[in-house]
Amino acid sequence: MLMRRYEMPWRRAYELYAGAVWALAMMFFAAVGAAGWLPIPLAAPLALLCLVMGLLRVAQAMNILVLRASLGGRSIQVISTTALARWCKNPADVFLGFGFEWRPVHSQRLYELAKVDYREFAVSPRLLGWLGHVRHPQPDAEIGLPYIHGVEPREVPLHRPLQNFEGGTLLVGTTQSGKGVALATLITQAVKRGDVVIVVDPKNSRRLRRVVERACEDYREPDTFIEFHPAFPEKGVRLDFTFNWQKPTEIASRIQSIMPPDTAGAFSAFGWDAVNVVVQGLVELEERPNLVKLTKYIEGGIEPVLEASLRRFYDTKLGAGWRETPDMKKMLHDAHRGSMKRPSEAASADLVAFVAYYEHHVAQSQRSKVLDAQVRTFRHNREHYQKITANLLPVLSMLTSGDLGRSLSPDPFDAADTRPIMNFEKIERAGHVLYMCLDSLPDPSVATAIGALALADQAARAGMRYNLGVFRRISLFVDEVSNVINLPLIEILNKGAEGGIFTTCAMQTLADLAKRLGSEDAARMALGNLNNLIALRTKDRPTQDFVVETFGKTAIHTMRVGLSSGADAHLGDFSSSYSTQLTESFEEMVPAEVLGKLPNLQYFASVSGGRIIKGRFPILDPDPPAANASSTAP
Repeated sequence: MLMRRYEMPWRRAYELYAGAVWALAMMFFAAVGAAGWLPIPLAAPLALLCLVMGLLRVAQAMNILVLRASLGGRSIQVISTTALARWCKNPADVFLGFGFEWRPVHSQRLYELAKVDYREFAVSPRLLGWLGHVRHPQPDAEIGLPYIHGVEPREVPLHRPLQNFEGGTLLVGTTQSGKGVALATLITQAVKRGDVVIVVDPKNSRRLRRVVERACEDYREPDTFIEFHPAFPEKGVRLDFTFNWQKPTEIASRIQSIMPPDTAGAFSAFGWDAVNVVVQGLVELEERPNLVKLTKYIEGGIEPVLEASLRRFYDTKLGAGWRETPDMKKMLHDAHRGSMKRPSEAASADLVAFVAYYEHHVAQSQRSKVLDAQVRTFRHNREHYQKITANLLPVLSMLTSGDLGRSLSPDPFDAADTRPIMNFEKIERAGHVLYMCLDSLPDPSVATAIGALALADQAARAGMRYNLGVFRRISLFVDEVSNVINLPLIEILNKGAEGGIFTTCAMQTLADLAKRLGSEDAARMALGNLNNLIALRTKDRPTQDFVVETFGKTAIHTMRVGLSSGADAHLGDFSSSYSTQLTESFEEMVPAEVLGKLPNLQYFASVSGGRIIKGRFPILDPDPPAANASSTAP
């Protein structure tokens, strides 16, 4: 049977006592040799042997003491952007902080520490300084247990190949556990690499925004950084999420992605059709669709689009004098006299006549499918139409009201508005870094709609990149992914790597995602598209189970000790026995409860196809004081 070589480190360093005995023996042989009580040729080898054995035992004792000293953990480290650049020199690697690769021996040590009080094995501060290994132990006031990181005394800068992150990365951790710090580190590296960076931040972290802005100042052109903030539209750019498309139906699908789900799907399907009819009509009229126009024609009626489309159709099919044809002239006369029923108040007499002529005098072979759809919508019962689009209009109204409407439906001919008009294609080609704040705290509904619409547009752009050829690499970072996840984002996670999109999603618990998607199975299916997992402190048990399932299991050795004694009625009849048994069982590589005890900024990660690492992120200070601008490696 294969047995892992292992020695219990959580004990006294008895080897130090043995080293002292060997040192005394060396001095004894040296003394008797010098006094002539023992021949020098015999005393010298014996003294040398005692010296070697003493050094060996002292080295073994030092290994035990250093490991025990590391149980004090590591304090939080603050570094500048300049210091970070020293560890990110190779653009083909991703820097993941400081730590070590987690092996079965570390799991063994962790399971054994769970049986005892780790403070019993702490060494004195004086000895800690003398060893010189752990210079900054974790203060007692900090959250989390220090010994989790202390099961390995030696840590190194952690780097993994960038290509391993093509499959997406999931960053999970409870509030204030360090997700923002981790994102800041990863985003800064993406900016330094020259990627197109898109950050979706629902809650507007000022510190994260400043880190991204500072990275652009250090490594890119001055105008690289752009931002979008619904609460402060005057400071940011205008975003047109309906600019990029290959087929008009893509815009309808994009709007459908932000609609609230319904059980039967009938309302969602009708909403898609309503949007598609308007979009097709605007395209036929050579007008660019936007959210304001869509809201106007869905809420107010299709009549203006239909009338303009029919005028163009008759100009093409019947010539310039089509109004003077007998049939058309008669229908116009009847319509203006009121002989024809109007489906709605918005329908003009001319439109009623145009539609009647189209229905009765235009051959089926000459008709247009786009016009047929518009006429069908025009003839639809207005009251029923309003009811079935009731879940679509509130969403569109939210996105088109006030300053937000001018920001999401920009007018290029508005000379009074000097804000740049951007879209994802322009952002990509210019190599911009976009920081999108959704302002979810005061208005979560609008934040969800904006985020979902942006991701839907990005998914469409990913499809165009896939069809036409990959251009610049895009690094997409989505914080609080449960607020904005939708089918387009799932498609990005599933197929975005082939379109050159590296996605990093951050969330707090699996339950948040399950509530958004409808079930835990749906949440697990979505997260299954992310190949890498970085887990900071998490308190939710289902989330912990999901994480430890990813890490897998390992063999844990357990020593069982038995002691028994007995005596009978006869004087002097006494018996005792002592037994030890070494057993092996398969346990979680990282116990689930340990995830809830992690200090801030510390994590377990499964990267590069199952490689388990234990690490900690340093805090990236974008504006360090001059005296503390430099930082050294641990």
